[in-house]
This record gives sequence, structure tokens and C-alpha cells, in this order.
Amino acid sequence: MRRATADDVPALVSMLADDPLGAQRESPDETAVYREAFDRIDADPHQHLVVAERDGHPVGTLQLTLIPGLSRRGSTRALIEGVRVHADARGDGLGSRLIQWAIEEARRQDCTLVQLTSDATRIEAHRFYERLGFEASHLGFKMQL
Repeated sequence: MRRATADDVPALVSMLADDPLGAQRESPDETAVYREAFDRIDADPHQHLVVAERDGHPVGTLQLTLIPGLSRRGSTRALIEGVRVHADARGDGLGSRLIQWAIEEARRQDCTLVQLTSDATRIEAHRFYERLGFEASHLGFKMQL
């Protein structure tokens, strides 16, 4: 696991687009928007965009966001987003290692809670997160802007 660099952006966007939901949301040919987004992420100390690498190539990624708050006695939460494993690397435990890294980093950053959302249609992903100890404890709401 390592911090993502600007050179990783095309491979990361390709992974984000490589599933039915991502194919609808992502536009890998629009490189400028992703480069601008990367620059904002990279400049923010509360953002940890990481890459899992195999043989010098990105094969997994996630973004960990630290969210300071007043609730829970002023605690900081960690939010896991954009978890993806390259199709060629699925099934060998890499996803679990990515999530374990995020949990350990959240602990290292003194977070009291780590949370994530998963699209309601991703039933296999829900099982995966439950196997790792996450509980489906809340109902989430989103609004497209």
C-alpha cells in the first residue's frame, strides 16, 4: 500500500469505471477533471488516497477521509470510499488487505469510528464488509446535485 500519485490517476479511474455502476458514472477520457480532483485530494491532509500495487502496477485503491466532528465527544470518524480491486486481482484477499489498512490507519489517526457506504445493489460487497466486521447499522440517503 502506498499513497497515490498523479501518475496513478488513469489506472485508478479505469478501476472505478470497471463495473456496471462505475461504467455509468465515470468518464475515463475526461482526464482533466480527474487530475483536478486528484490535486484537491492530494492537497488535503484529511484525505488518504492509496494504491495497492503488484509488480509495479496499481491493482487496488481506496480513499480514506478523516472527518473531525463534535458528536461522540468530539471524535474523528474515518470514511472509506472508492474501494476497487482490478478484475485480474480479485479473489486473492487484496480487498480485505485494503480495508484492514484503512482500519489500522483510522486507529493510527485516533479515529473512534470507521464507516462506509455501499450501493444497495452491491449485495456481494455487503457480505464482504460484514465478514470484515462492519454492521449495516444505518440507512443512508443521497441527493444528486
